[in-house]
Amino acid sequence: MALDNVKKDIVDSARASVSAIEAERDAEIAKIKAEAEAVISDMKTKEDKRLKETIEQLDRQMLSSAELESKKIVLSKKKEILERAFAESLSSLESADAATKKKQYKQMVAAAKKVIDDPKAYCSKDEKITADDIGVSKLEKVGNITGGLILESKDGTIQVDMQYKTILQTVWDREMKSLSDTLFG
Repeated sequence: MALDNVKKDIVDSARASVSAIEAERDAEIAKIKAEAEAVISDMKTKEDKRLKETIEQLDRQMLSSAELESKKIVLSKKKEILERAFAESLSSLESADAATKKKQYKQMVAAAKKVIDDPKAYCSKDEKITADDIGVSKLEKVGNITGGLILESKDGTIQVDMQYKTILQTVWDREMKSLSDTLFG
């Protein structure tokens, strides 16, 4: 029976060793699992933070892009309004009645006489005025003028462009800022 006792002691000792090894294994598994979960949690926290920052950056970029596009649209509309105002102003000048144009042409000739003694004039072929009506030595009607006058010295060396579109463009360019402020605040 001593052999049975020795066998029992060996089995008990082996079971105790197995239990100790299993407990050690389970503790090691729990430790590795806890470390892995901590690393995963840390990685998740970092990735969540990076994702949040990326989303915020994309939001800022989209907002900035939308604001830029909005400004482009507004500027385009303002330009369109200004171009329409210019075209309507020019059309209004060019379609004025004959008496108004005659008066304006006389003023143009008077201003040009400060530079040109006895000017000849070029006007639209559609004008119903004569050289005597506006006080010039000669009046030629041409197709490339839509409104206003081009005044020239007899020898052709001095020319003063007083076409409506030229005068309007000069005033327009000079007063663009105040015009824009008036129209758009």
